Amino acid sequence: MRRRDFIMLLGSAAAWPLAARAQRKAMPVIGYLGSQSAEALAPILPAFRDGLNEAGYIEGRNVSIEFAWAEGQYDKLPALAEDLVRRRVAVIVASGGAVAALAAKRATSTIPIVIATGDDPVQYGLVTSLNHPGGNITGITLFMATLTPKRLEFLSEAAPAAALAILINPRNPNAESEAKNAQAAAQQIGRELRVLTASNEGEIDAAYASIAQRPGAAVMIATDPYFFVRRDQLVGLAARYALPSVYFHRAFAAAGGLISYGATITEENRIAGQYTGRILAGEKAGDLPILQPAKIELIVNLKTAEALGLTVLPSILARADEVIE
Repeated sequence: MRRRDFIMLLGSAAAWPLAARAQRKAMPVIGYLGSQSAEALAPILPAFRDGLNEAGYIEGRNVSIEFAWAEGQYDKLPALAEDLVRRRVAVIVASGGAVAALAAKRATSTIPIVIATGDDPVQYGLVTSLNHPGGNITGITLFMATLTPKRLEFLSEAAPAAALAILINPRNPNAESEAKNAQAAAQQIGRELRVLTASNEGEIDAAYASIAQRPGAAVMIATDPYFFVRRDQLVGLAARYALPSVYFHRAFAAAGGLISYGATITEENRIAGQYTGRILAGEKAGDLPILQPAKIELIVNLKTAEALGLTVLPSILARADEVIE
């Protein structure tokens, strides 16, 4: 081999690692901003990846995902969102209520944002219209808080003589409006409703101890990402104090909660994955309408009802999408 050819070969070989690094840098990065924890969303994240795959994007092959978890500490969300912006991610997925979506919106007006929230994005100023969001935001809303009156109805039917209470997280921007909706619904059926607050483990323990001081109480858990993270604690305390309870997601009923009523979340995250892929492929976030859930699930846990000494009305069972026996 001539010396010149050898030197050229060495030069090409030296460039290989640089070329590989450049190729990795060219791979788009999704910033996933979650107000919950990785553990809490572990059953749901595969659906998001499925949606990405359907749009032609496979993690590790032609896209990467950077996760930023607030672990239920909402005050961390602004800094986490700003960090994703500094990393120049291609898209931000804001999951877990208006708190995450608002943090993302405040951090950037240029990077596309896909929201997966249980709150009304118009109400919280995220967009001006669901059909024509404009700007850099799209996604899916579950409107979970609007189901509050129906959840209270199910709870009052399951425990007709109970003293009703609702547990809210005061750090969530939807807490006040959900409490008001619940109180209005209680007044319509001639019942009183006590409002209790909790935003950490200790406060949850204290709230349940307070609720249990009233014999024959029943509790509704307000829509909140942190409560989703703490679902095992909430369901465990309801069992400990023998409190009939209604929740906003099936995971609570599967863990032993009496009744859950809400969107599946799984299908909605698949759609969020599809939207993210479409944006990576060149579509504008503001041109994609914000979607709403196609199905609301009612789950009844008869094992828990039996443990509480309750007879669930046939009218509730007839409407249930799933009965856990």
